[in-house]
Amino acid sequence: MPEMIRSFATRIAHRRREPVAVQAVRSTAAAVISYVVALRLSSEPNPLTAPLTALLVVQVTLYSTLTTSIRRVNSVVVGVLIAIGFSVLVGLTWWSLGLLILASLVVGHLVRVDEFVPEVAISAMLVLGVTQVANTAWDRVLETLIGAVVGLLVNLLVAPPLWVGPAGAAIADLAGRMSRLLNHLGEEDPLGPAKVERAAARLHEARRLDNDIAQVDAALRQAEDSLRFNPRVKEGLLFRLVLRTGLDTLEICAVVLRVVCRTLTDLAKARSGGPLFAGETATALRQVFDHTAVAVESFAQLITAQVSANAEEAEARLIGELAVARAHRDRLADLLLAGVGENPAQWQLHGALLAELDRVLDELGVDKRSQRLMEELDHHTRTRSPGRLRRRLRRPEWTY
Repeated sequence: MPEMIRSFATRIAHRRREPVAVQAVRSTAAAVISYVVALRLSSEPNPLTAPLTALLVVQVTLYSTLTTSIRRVNSVVVGVLIAIGFSVLVGLTWWSLGLLILASLVVGHLVRVDEFVPEVAISAMLVLGVTQVANTAWDRVLETLIGAVVGLLVNLLVAPPLWVGPAGAAIADLAGRMSRLLNHLGEEDPLGPAKVERAAARLHEARRLDNDIAQVDAALRQAEDSLRFNPRVKEGLLFRLVLRTGLDTLEICAVVLRVVCRTLTDLAKARSGGPLFAGETATALRQVFDHTAVAVESFAQLITAQVSANAEEAEARLIGELAVARAHRDRLADLLLAGVGENPAQWQLHGALLAELDRVLDELGVDKRSQRLMEELDHHTRTRSPGRLRRRLRRPEWTY
């Protein structure tokens, strides 16, 4: 029983540190505090606009909170001013309501409140629908300001959660799917029509990686925002560049893998009566795919080293797997060249396959990784203090 209690307590403590749990507690606290403050300052009996604003303003990152609060307050103030103008001129009728909504949506786009354009019309309708327009209007502005200020204070006093861990997990999951695709490509294909069907299935599997990349990109954007203006983070720019350039490399590899699958599908159609590759050629190709699969996973571990702390081990394994994969690729090229007389019509597809494998191995290379990272670092720090960041980059834990 004591062990079960300790295990349960450990799980609870772990959950408390998760970004989702931290964000839920922060949002709830901000909403309650803003409601209590609004009860004292606003004349409304139930000032729910304040907690609603605080709930929307306390976003998952401090950066988005700052930008969101400004746009939200702007949208409410604009909607209130429009409602006051309509109340003075025409009052509330069915046609004035339509004009009010149309004007609010148009003005919302003009003042660039982005996702809060509907909030302009909502604020205007709520204010116009009451008898004492002026009092209600300024109470709504006051409540909105209270919610925005409380939301900002909560983010300043209680540090927002970092989303680097979930982004790293998403990148690792993407690399795992790419690795499985490479392992599937290395499997021995059957003969006959089933060979073409399996090649086509692998092509569809490669195309699905596009959706996976879009999801990982969204998670990475959230992580990048969580690093901006966050007092818990030093060298946030470097963190963002490491993850972003790493995802760019995986995206390029995913595109090339899709082309590899297309090439293998064309070869399968051209050789419907025989094996795709036979003997030592098939073995060499399978070895290239298998070692490249391990290299992709090692690369993902390397670029997420700030959350996995296995950079040196991942880099050593990446270098080793790439070296072995290149050796098998060279052997594959020799075998294909020796057998070009047997299938002269497919020599272009063979050359394309070798070029595509070279591109994947080159993109995963440590030297290419370091070059891309330094280029991005120079681009982003040209007007800042690049010397300090470069020194940070050369430390052992950031060796790429």
